[in-house]
Parts: sequence; C-alpha cells; structure tokens
Amino acid sequence: MTASIPQRYATHPEQIPGMTTAQVRERFLIDDVFVAGEVRLTYTHHDRIVLGGAVPAGSELALTGYPEIRSDYFLEHREVGIVNVGGPGTVTADGVVYELATGACLYLGRGIRDVVFADARDAGAQFYLFSAPAHTTYPAALVSPGEGTVRELGDPLTSNRRTLNQYIHENGVQSCQIVMGVTQLHPGSMWNTMPAHTHDRRTECYLYFDVPDDARVVHLMGERDETRHLIVGDRQAVISPSWSLHSGVGTAAYSFVWAMAGENQSFDDMDAAPITDLR
Repeated sequence: MTASIPQRYATHPEQIPGMTTAQVRERFLIDDVFVAGEVRLTYTHHDRIVLGGAVPAGSELALTGYPEIRSDYFLEHREVGIVNVGGPGTVTADGVVYELATGACLYLGRGIRDVVFADARDAGAQFYLFSAPAHTTYPAALVSPGEGTVRELGDPLTSNRRTLNQYIHENGVQSCQIVMGVTQLHPGSMWNTMPAHTHDRRTECYLYFDVPDDARVVHLMGERDETRHLIVGDRQAVISPSWSLHSGVGTAAYSFVWAMAGENQSFDDMDAAPITDLR
C-alpha cells in the first residue's frame, strides 16, 4: 500500500454559477498528470474513476494499492486502460511483457496483481491511465496504433476534421465499463467536437496532448445555459461529469485521449447541445 491519491469530490451543476476560475480549475482540471519518475494518480468521485500518468524516466515503476480504493493491489476490483503518449515503453502485467509504441493502447482487466511500467531504452515513455471499478474479468489486450476501429469525422469547413481511433469499446477490446480511444485533429482543424454534447449516463475524461508550447485548448463545460471554460495546456486532463457538456477548440491542431465509464458503453449515446442553445 502506497501514499494516498488526491481526491476530487463529485459536484452538482448548481455549484457552477458561484465558482471562480480558480475553483473551476481546482475541481475539474488536472495539470500535473505526468511527473518524471512517478505514478501520479487522481481519484474522482464521479463514477469513481482514477486517472493519471506513469513516467518511468529510466527506471521501473509499479502500480500498487492505495488506501482510497480499499484493495491490496490496484486491479483487485478495477480495470484500467493505458495509452502511451510518449516514446516506446513496456508494461509488464503478471509477468507478461507488452510493448507499447507511441499511441498504443493496453487494456488490463480485474485480477491482475503486478503491473510495472518501463521505458524502452530510455525512450521517454509516458503512460496515461484511466481506471474504473470492474465487476467481472476480461482478458488483457494490446491495440497498436492504427489497429482500432477508425472513424473519420467532421468537415474542414467547420474546422473539426478529425480521425477518431476507438480502442476499448463494445465492438472492440472488451471491458466491464471503460470506453477509450484517441482522436487526432487534422491540420487546420481546431474543434474536437461540435456541437457540444453530454453523456448523461457516463463521466468522460479528456487528456489533451500534442498541444504546441505556445498553444492552448479552450475546453467548454457546464450546462447549456450556464457554461464555463478551462484553458488547457499540453498533457493536462479534464474531468467532465455526466451533467456537463464538453467541447473544445484549440489555437492549433492537437490530439486527445477520451475515456468514459458509467451506465453503458454505447459510444453514440449522447445528447447534442447546439451552439445556438449555449449561454
């Protein structure tokens, strides 16, 4: 059992109007996902998701148990999706070594006891983790870049042409409740989705990456008649509660890992919020 995981408590939409910019960032933005030589995690009470990063930085890092999840080892009652947003690396799960290229996704199911992260020849691997409670066991599965279900979405005329790679989903890698993938915006496109929408039955978390140093993403959140925004930099994550719409626009093209957990795994179960309805 290791040190505690910082917790973010669930919020009600009625709290949004009274929040300052600093309070919105404190509740919903995680700005220190990746720390060299650490497994850095955050526990949110929205669907009891744990998200964070593992950066081996030339050493091996173990994913262990934490007091907040009341388990002897991390995956005793959980599952996890892992996307490598850095250089090549490896994840060893109960003695099985998985090689993750940049952009690869690994699913590890409930019951795997030992999980170790490492670089491939000090290549600078950065593993993004998204975990949810699991009530059954599914086999581990590795999806290399380009091997998932690919959907081409959007239009250059609306600045949201993007390639969506579905990895863990109902018609792909099986899980108890995680849905996870990576979206890459095409050059000249800035919107990650429009219209904005909600997933009333799921919490969704975004990890923005490949954001240039001098660029930012404006992430919209809140309710249709009471929106707020977060200014998000490279490799920062956003917690989007089920009641919150989400959409975003950048000052340059970027990529993001999207991951959800909750009532169902239907990717298209969403309620659109046209821009003309937003305030």
